[in-house]
Amino acid sequence: MENLKISLQLFIEYLQIEKNYSQYTVACYTHDIEQFFSFMREQAIKRLEEVTYSDVRLYLTKLHNERFTSRSISRKISSLRSFYKFLLREKKVAENPFALASLPKKEQKIPHFLYEQELECLFHVNDLNTAIGQRNQALLELLYATGIRVSECCHIQLSHIDFSLSTILIYGKGNKQRYVPFGSFAKEALERYVQNGRNELLQKGKVAHSYLFVNFRGNPLTPRGVRHILNEVVEKAALTQKVSPHVFRHTFATHLLNEGADMRTVQELLGHAHLSSTQVYTHVTKDRLRHIYLRTHPRA
Repeated sequence: MENLKISLQLFIEYLQIEKNYSQYTVACYTHDIEQFFSFMREQAIKRLEEVTYSDVRLYLTKLHNERFTSRSISRKISSLRSFYKFLLREKKVAENPFALASLPKKEQKIPHFLYEQELECLFHVNDLNTAIGQRNQALLELLYATGIRVSECCHIQLSHIDFSLSTILIYGKGNKQRYVPFGSFAKEALERYVQNGRNELLQKGKVAHSYLFVNFRGNPLTPRGVRHILNEVVEKAALTQKVSPHVFRHTFATHLLNEGADMRTVQELLGHAHLSSTQVYTHVTKDRLRHIYLRTHPRA
C-alpha cells in the first residue's frame, strides 16, 4: 500500500501548490481518499490502476448502506474523481473509473435564516461598555452586513478594512480576493471595537498582531471561537434555535434577494464561483409573499 500513500501525497501537494486550496479543503479531500483506501483493503485491491467501474458501484452501495447523505456521497465521489483525474495527468493510471459514476441528486433544503425580529434580539444583548461586548457586537454586525464565511472573517486584518469607503478586502476560497461593502451599523460597531475594545483585549496577549478579531486572551479569534461566541449571544437573547456563522451568511443572502437584489450581485458578494450555489437562496419568505400579494393583486 506504499504506492497509495505516495500517490496521495503527490495529490495533496498538487492541491496545495497548484490549486491553492485551503487547509480545510485539503483535509476533506484527504479524508475522502483515505476512506476509499480502506475500502480497497477490504476488497484486496492493492493498486490504484486495478480499481474498476464495478468497484466504484460497489463502493457507492457501501456508502448508501452506511447511511451517508446524498451530499456527503457526492462530495466523496467528486474527491475521488479529481484524484483519478490527477493520476491520469501524471500517467499513473490508464483510466478514471469514477468518470462514469453518477452522483446522487442533492437534497434541496431551504437554508435556515433569521428574521429581522430575531436579529434585533441578538443585536441588543451585548454590553457595549465592555471590550468583550464591543467585540461581539462588531462580529455580529459584520457577519450580517457582509455574509462572509467564518474562515474569511477570522482572517481579516486591520489593513484589509477601508473605513472611508466602508469596504473590506476578503480572501476567499482558493485565496481569491473580493471587496465587500458594509453598512453604517457595522461601521459604527467596528470603529468602536477597533478604537477601544480591541486595544484592551490585545494588552492581555503576548504577541502583537494585526488580526481584526481577538479572543479574551488577545490572540487571533478562531472559527471555533466565533461559534462559541454566537452560542453565548443566542443564549442571552433567549432564542430557541441554533445560530451558526453560516446562518448569518444565509440570512444576508436571503434578505438581499427578498428586497430585490439581483442574483449576480449576491453571487459576487458571497464569493460564489458558480451561480448555482447562489440559487439556493431564491426561496421567498411568507412575509415577502404576503407583501407582494397585497401590493400586486387587484382584489387584495
